[in-house]
Amino acid sequence: MNEEQQHEQQQERPGTPAGEQGTEPASAPPPAAAGADADPGADSDTARAEAKDTAAPENAMSPEKDTAAAKKDPAAKNDTGAKKDTAAKKDETATEKDASASEKAERAAQVQHNNVNQHFYGSLDARHAHFGIGGIGGTDTPNTRRRAIGRLDAGEADAVLASYIAPPCFDDAVRALRQDGVVVLVGPPGTGKRSGAVALLDAVADGAEYVVLSPGRSLEELATGRPAFEKGNGYVLLDRMNEGSSGTADFDWRRVRDAVREQGAHLVVTTVHTVDGEPPESVRHLSWQVPALADVLRVRLRKAGCAETTVEQAVGLVPAGCRIAEAVAAADRIARGADPAGVWQEYGSSAAQPVRDWFAAERSLQEAAEVTTLAFVIGAGRRDFELCQEGLEPYLAPAFPQTPTGPGAAAADGAPAPVPRLTVDRRRSLARNDLVATEAQKHGALSRTVLVFRSPQYRQWVLEELWANHSTDYWDGVRDWLTYMVRTVPDPDLQMSVASGLALLARAAFDEVAESYLHPWARGTAGPLGQSTATMVLWWMCLLDENLGATALAVARGWAQSRDPGLRSTAMAAFGGELGVRFPSDAVKWLWHLISRAGDESAEAVSALAALVAVQVASRENAGVVFVFAALAHRMGVQGRTGAATHLKEATFDAVQAVLTVRDLGTGRPVCAVLAGRRPQLIDRFGQLWAGLLCNRPRRASALRDLHDTLRALPATCEKPEAIAGRFGRAVGAALPPDERPLLERALRPVAVRSDDTVAAALTENFLTAVLSTED
Repeated sequence: MNEEQQHEQQQERPGTPAGEQGTEPASAPPPAAAGADADPGADSDTARAEAKDTAAPENAMSPEKDTAAAKKDPAAKNDTGAKKDTAAKKDETATEKDASASEKAERAAQVQHNNVNQHFYGSLDARHAHFGIGGIGGTDTPNTRRRAIGRLDAGEADAVLASYIAPPCFDDAVRALRQDGVVVLVGPPGTGKRSGAVALLDAVADGAEYVVLSPGRSLEELATGRPAFEKGNGYVLLDRMNEGSSGTADFDWRRVRDAVREQGAHLVVTTVHTVDGEPPESVRHLSWQVPALADVLRVRLRKAGCAETTVEQAVGLVPAGCRIAEAVAAADRIARGADPAGVWQEYGSSAAQPVRDWFAAERSLQEAAEVTTLAFVIGAGRRDFELCQEGLEPYLAPAFPQTPTGPGAAAADGAPAPVPRLTVDRRRSLARNDLVATEAQKHGALSRTVLVFRSPQYRQWVLEELWANHSTDYWDGVRDWLTYMVRTVPDPDLQMSVASGLALLARAAFDEVAESYLHPWARGTAGPLGQSTATMVLWWMCLLDENLGATALAVARGWAQSRDPGLRSTAMAAFGGELGVRFPSDAVKWLWHLISRAGDESAEAVSALAALVAVQVASRENAGVVFVFAALAHRMGVQGRTGAATHLKEATFDAVQAVLTVRDLGTGRPVCAVLAGRRPQLIDRFGQLWAGLLCNRPRRASALRDLHDTLRALPATCEKPEAIAGRFGRAVGAALPPDERPLLERALRPVAVRSDDTVAAALTENFLTAVLSTED
């Protein structure tokens, strides 16, 4: 599907889902839960949205069917007549006041979303080395591509294929894909399934376009043409969620295979979930194998220009148990000049041996509290760290019966009574701990000492060893301690650290993280701070690896469908940040489901959608931004033809206004102005949305002010602001009805005149001249 073609159509089913997920801790959703693929209900319309400006991401949003059947809305004509009607003017004034109050509520919610996003991405840039998450460092920052779905451009595909080494099972997979049009690659994370899927499509598919689909796609959706497969194109569904065992699995896969074949396309599905019982006969499920690591290293290091002695040294030192993902990461570091011997100490099964050795010895309560505190409070100063450790020890005491708990009842705030002072000084004990190190952190001319693990990778291994070596009593204490801290300590850095620790723990114990932290905190048991922390856990899971990202998506989808308002609110926040950046079509789909609900919740979902756009702009995820604007234009077109003043119509225009006026996270300037300079192709879409907003009388006054603010910001965001203002004016003029153009001129010019900014006044004049010169 090229840039000018329309998005797929998908029927939305209104109503509350039959199976609610995530309402109780015991029902923690796994990577896919029953009923998670139910489409959200909005209105019953379907139509098509275009995404002209760039290759649009894979579309999981359900477009609406136009039940008005392209009838022209008589009420639209009455808007012009209303200008002459005094009574109508009074009504409009009252409505504007209501809209203004609603707008203030939305913007207040938007500020909260933006604050959480700003701190998350700011901390990620400033302190990510302390989080002990090797998959992020250096290459996966907020300013690089992180979208997990959508079209792979030529550069991305070439980067995958340039150094690709095929595993022994590759030829079998090629034959299966050629024969059936569909093949499923099964294997654990880090075995190269994603690269293998792209290589398979390159070997078999006739077309030049590869599209990555959302892991939330069900077999039913795939079989019924969602997405609409196109001849010659290759499709990849990464980390498919487990839909559970089904007696119709072979039939369902047969329908998918037939749908793909019929369109002359090819589909590669990857998953970590093995088939229960007999695998389907209709589609080959192939156990994916790891390619020869020595060959992978040689190809990558030689392409990087490394000396042959360095190449062979790196190959000779490959440790046992090294995964393909680790080998690729190591090769990249060695290619940048790192010593191969030092690099390999951090990878493979033996790299965790110092941590295992430490846990093999008998450890006291104090020592266990040291590493547990550091696993969740990384990069803190000495005093803050010791206070956190001192707070944890009473919670852990029941798991250490030899430790006296001391007399006295629990404190009034719910914390347990403190344990008696231990004989070993905390700071001296930490200095003797082989897993712990200190690091000088610079703040301008000042510096402070913070506590970190001796190696960043130790954090993951410590959490795994803690989970394997300690009982439920211990983990109940950890849960109560973390919940108490998150609820009572309003420190964003602490939230970030706790969230990243729980995301790492999810690799070894997802059920524990979901049942003890994610669901209760998202529901509100730890207050608003707990909800923000639960949101950050999902974001960190997205940053860790693709499989955990798919799991985070499943969790948020379950929350969005829940009857619990706290869970729904946390789902909005999650989709309004990193999770939405990863899965933009899923984010729009589920946020729109929540926008369509009546009440304050709709305004919160609108704010989350605007926050998502701000994050996409900050992340330079242009395709994701295009998708959101195309979806909004489609929705506004449908609702603009609706005569009745329904909630969905009002919510649609609220969403358009919120997105058009959201501010850039870094500069505070309107994102429309930022995107006009960065992606001029979007200006036509902006014109369509602004015109619709300006024609909506209750929002006209605020829209005029916001439009003027956007024009004022152009000199700071564009090299040629006059040309951009003129193009913007032509786009708005083309979308406005002819009789609305002079009305816009008469309304906007006084706003510019009242401004003391002469540059903005000149740009406004350019804009209005272009609007008035538009030919029908």
